[in-house]
Amino acid sequence: MQGITEKMRTQLSSPVQYQLVLNDESIDLNPYLGKTIKLRFTGHIACVHCHKAIKKTFNQGYCYPCFIKLAQCDLCILKPETCHYAHGTCREPLWGEAFCFQPHLVYLANSSGIKVGITRQTQIPTRWIDQGAVQALPIFRVTSRYLAGLIEVVLAKHVSDKTSWQKMLKAQPEFIDLVAQRDSLLALCEAELTQIRQQFAPDAMELLSNEQIVEIQFPIEHYPNKLKSFNFDQQSEVSGVLQGIKGQYLLLDTGVLNIRKFTGYELEFLVDD
Repeated sequence: MQGITEKMRTQLSSPVQYQLVLNDESIDLNPYLGKTIKLRFTGHIACVHCHKAIKKTFNQGYCYPCFIKLAQCDLCILKPETCHYAHGTCREPLWGEAFCFQPHLVYLANSSGIKVGITRQTQIPTRWIDQGAVQALPIFRVTSRYLAGLIEVVLAKHVSDKTSWQKMLKAQPEFIDLVAQRDSLLALCEAELTQIRQQFAPDAMELLSNEQIVEIQFPIEHYPNKLKSFNFDQQSEVSGVLQGIKGQYLLLDTGVLNIRKFTGYELEFLVDD
């Protein structure tokens, strides 16, 4: 099968079910655990937004013109606390209203250790799976991405807001009592969170005190002995025994491949019998 790739589709089950997407077709990957697979880059790349043929991608799949004009590629997507919609300078106000002014969750997760993160409510549990989190716990439900970003900045003074992909792929992390961590963070940050709450409408920021920890099991037979990261910009073909899938990574006995990094690349998928 051959086509332009997207990030892998996932379904929360035990373990997570993965599909490789090539154009409009998808391949169930879990049945190929323990088998030798091959991914070959044809040399063709297409922008994930305008579909123009390009030689290089920006921000995981965009051509440069789309990268500099689309609101979804703006810095405020990575740093929501820098949102400038209120200043009238949003690149695409209508897109911002639809994307950023909808319910978001602030959560704790355990991927390479404890981290704080935010995502649209509709992206749960996909966001946690994509980050390789084995545990996750929603803390707040808020009415905008900007508000979620403000809360994240406060909590990130005490826990990381990033995932170490190397550590995440090396082994199963030790389980963490996320409820206890949440309660500790809320106590540490009470004054700052109160200040944020006072800036918004009374119902803009809801503490989710009764949420349960979500546990996620990934389809992994073996963690890799080496973390060699494959790059289709440097080699056209990747092959090896599929030993596991975690986050957006294929774990092969020869190294690891971040599928999401190569969104927009035309790949051919082969299986050795």
